[in-house]
Amino acid sequence: MTIISEKNHWLRQPYMPVSYATIYLDLAVERGVPATEVLKHAGLNARLLSDLTGRISPQQYVNLIAAVLALTGDHGLGFEVGARQPLTAHGSLGYALLCCSRVDEAISLLLRFWHIRGRGIRLSSFQQSENLVFEFHSDMPINEAIRRVLFDAMLSGFYHSLRFILSESQLLGELWFDYAQPDYLSRFSEHLPTLRYQMPATQLRVPLEVTERRSAMANPEALALAIAQCERESRLLAEEDSDILVSARAAMVLTEQGYPHPEALAERLHISARTFRRRLQMQGVSYQGLLEEARRRDALVLLEKPNIEIQKIAELLGYNNPANFTRAFKEWTGRTPSQFRAIRAM
Repeated sequence: MTIISEKNHWLRQPYMPVSYATIYLDLAVERGVPATEVLKHAGLNARLLSDLTGRISPQQYVNLIAAVLALTGDHGLGFEVGARQPLTAHGSLGYALLCCSRVDEAISLLLRFWHIRGRGIRLSSFQQSENLVFEFHSDMPINEAIRRVLFDAMLSGFYHSLRFILSESQLLGELWFDYAQPDYLSRFSEHLPTLRYQMPATQLRVPLEVTERRSAMANPEALALAIAQCERESRLLAEEDSDILVSARAAMVLTEQGYPHPEALAERLHISARTFRRRLQMQGVSYQGLLEEARRRDALVLLEKPNIEIQKIAELLGYNNPANFTRAFKEWTGRTPSQFRAIRAM
């Protein structure tokens, strides 16, 4: 059973911790589905999951989730996974986050080492008004049901981890989802902050003042050891082709002259334009795809600034016709720029 397109070779490399997969297997067993049946349905060998310190490929991970969904029929598994995974389930990165002295230090480390644990899900963080925003995008071409499970797990787990670091039973904030409200929500909403559905992006939003808070479990000595281990893991996972994608996204910055064209990006990355295009293609990505990602990201930020007219935003983003920007934004979010701005002003 292959859920992921074959053209993305990195999806078949062992990047995902086995412990992330076994929690779904455990939930299936709790619901009366034998582990052997789940593994058979997913096309996985039991030996593959026997080493909890090992890794499997993103494709194998997604195939396992698909099997659990098919055999249990429970699409609310994501929220349960998020609630069950302690920070220590994330290995050296989790321990590093626990040992930071302040939340802003933990956030910086999370963004620095996200790739060693969050492969396949792209994380960005930025400030909007009085909020700190974490935004998630999937780089895996997966079906909608699995994407929802992954984001339910990711956002709820993120929220519970932040609560744990701060030693708080509740934490003000909002979870945004870009899909419709599910019917299983009532089972979990009591233990989560405000939930908003059919939003323009998938985000965790918390008050900005949280970044200045101190962790109750700060441990500088343990932190240094955990960071050293994260650096070792990062070196082991480093792969030339994947690094090019990370670097290209980081370089896709909006300036007064617009976004850098492919030749400019290649020059910044010290490779030829031809090599740049080839390596992007190996990742299943094109320059146009990177451009649309950047436009969507920056449109959401610019629309938060009421002093900038929508026509000007369209121009800044490189749209010659504002109608083209409106059409693209509606495809991204389901709303026009005017509708989005009106909702955010409420």
